[in-house]
Amino acid sequence: MRSAGVRALYAETRAGVIHAVRAGAGRPILLLHQTPRSVDEYRDVAPLLARDFSVIAMDTPGFGGSPPLSGAAPSIEAWALAALALLDALAIQEAAVVGHHTGAAIALEIAAQAPQRVSALVLSACPFVDAERRARHATHRVIDDVEPRADGAHLVELWNRRRPFYPDGDTDLLARFMADALRAGPMAAEGHRVVNRYRMEERIGLVTAPTLVLAPTDDPHAYPVAPRVAAAIRGSVLVEAQGAMVPFPDQLPDVFAAFVRDFVTAQMPGRQDEPARAGG
Repeated sequence: MRSAGVRALYAETRAGVIHAVRAGAGRPILLLHQTPRSVDEYRDVAPLLARDFSVIAMDTPGFGGSPPLSGAAPSIEAWALAALALLDALAIQEAAVVGHHTGAAIALEIAAQAPQRVSALVLSACPFVDAERRARHATHRVIDDVEPRADGAHLVELWNRRRPFYPDGDTDLLARFMADALRAGPMAAEGHRVVNRYRMEERIGLVTAPTLVLAPTDDPHAYPVAPRVAAAIRGSVLVEAQGAMVPFPDQLPDVFAAFVRDFVTAQMPGRQDEPARAGG
């Protein structure tokens, strides 16, 4: 991430070394990316939010510049613990937590594990993982699962498997995805399996933080289940993001940042303009 005012760091935490970037000052916001992306997913979002907040975007262990977890199998629960370990290493007691796709599942688990640490929760394109989904995906080939081939044809296959979910002709966004996927290696596919193993239905009811559920209307994976996510979180706010696709944060950074800024600001002490809530 090369935007002005954004600085990189490698934090020594109890979960191992975690790569992150920071920008801005004020109340903290933690940004969590989708599989198999990295902090690059928030390249354009972070500077926008940094006008009002202290922004931290982290690479999930096994992605970007963060090494895989040592001594622990990857799981949503373990990744949530790693995020909390990063906050501890940075002496941050409470933060707004924002996640997209896989990052949304991790953000939800953070709020379930440590409700006192989450001042506001933004779940963008959050999956809904229950027994039915786990059974359906048990033998299902995940989207980024391609078999490496000596002639590099698997790279074209990966590009074409992702292309329908990106804006037509936007090769820059796809190239950024490819760079992150190649860096992740086998985790590019395994990250999706980690999500599909998550017992979300047992955890989502523990969320008590003020929650915004963002539903990208052109994301065929997340949009249909957004109402279920919102209904399972008492008092949540469900908002549709018109025209947003799978790469919502880097496709429409201004829109994404505005949703986050407005919601997080509304939760600050003394604010009287909190939006009306919907959901369970």
